[in-house]
Amino acid sequence: MFSLNYRRAGFRLVCGIRTILGDCHASSRLASGIHTILGDKAVAIGIATAFLSTLLAAQPFAYRDVSKGRELGAASFAYISNQLADSVSVIDTATGSVVDTIAVPGKPAGVAVAPDGNKVYVSTPEAKGFAVVDTKKREVIANVAVNDGTLGIAVSPDGKRIYVADWYKNNVSVIDADSLQIIKTISVGESPSGLVVSPDNRWLYVANRISNSVSQIDLKTLTVKKTAQVGTHPFGLTIDSRGERIYVANVKSDDVTVVETARMKPIATVKVNMLPYATALALNDSRLLVTNQDDGSVSVVDTETLKEIALITVGTKPEGISTHPDDRHVYVANWFDGNVSVIDARTLKVIDTIQTGEGSRAFGQFMGK
Repeated sequence: MFSLNYRRAGFRLVCGIRTILGDCHASSRLASGIHTILGDKAVAIGIATAFLSTLLAAQPFAYRDVSKGRELGAASFAYISNQLADSVSVIDTATGSVVDTIAVPGKPAGVAVAPDGNKVYVSTPEAKGFAVVDTKKREVIANVAVNDGTLGIAVSPDGKRIYVADWYKNNVSVIDADSLQIIKTISVGESPSGLVVSPDNRWLYVANRISNSVSQIDLKTLTVKKTAQVGTHPFGLTIDSRGERIYVANVKSDDVTVVETARMKPIATVKVNMLPYATALALNDSRLLVTNQDDGSVSVVDTETLKEIALITVGTKPEGISTHPDDRHVYVANWFDGNVSVIDARTLKVIDTIQTGEGSRAFGQFMGK
């Protein structure tokens, strides 16, 4: 009886540790190690079970879709701007379904989710500004006028400031998130598009499409410190978790420029496919995923070798791309198909397709709590 219970408990232990670590071999080694160190099966199981229960209680996992091979956070949502439908689709990533559609007039394009997940900022080019969406009420609670060509939008890691790029006037507006008032307008290169803030909230990086450059803005002085030349027509960009590298998608030269932030110098150019639009990182920054707008694909780049290692077919005209908080699943908005492809960054396969709305764009960081 004890032997049977031990085997069952041991199996549950290994499976539970595997859930946390995501690695079968590592979980088996850890379970065996507990037994080896303590030298007593019953004691080992008791201690390991208590340890595992504490860890699992702290995990956000509440749903496992075995058929699609994914395990996703219980309270994570993707906010997809549907530019032609004047709406934002709210995807519950646990169920893989649209749970609400919010009317957002003004041809919504860029998306930035506040760090606490309570608000989503959506650029509205035709309304000449951006909308503020309350994620609890799931409705627009404010419309902020900025300039004629609002596109790229980002929010600071502390949630206190919003940054909006103006495509026509070649500047970035800095907005106080509480008052929704413009603090300052900063001149950058021509046709600024993608924006990203460094993890330490020290720098703002701006892709200037016509200038073929990236501006580095000092967020203490609110001035441009340096400018790096990149490929032809940069658009979307992302930064690694250490704030050391920026990955810039260059639409016209069909490549990605890797910029070292300390010197603001390009260190590599990675060839991808046709019309790369936006970028996202996954698996502890080890994989870079790039939407290729013109051939319905996502390039996967190994960030150590800086070589393309896979090409994944998604929907037609993929544009926005963001990584789920689990750091494994990557969501891609497909403009022409009006849907979202979900990629497993480990298996490099599309595991789900979710219907959203007409002209799904979702340019920016659209994942939230």
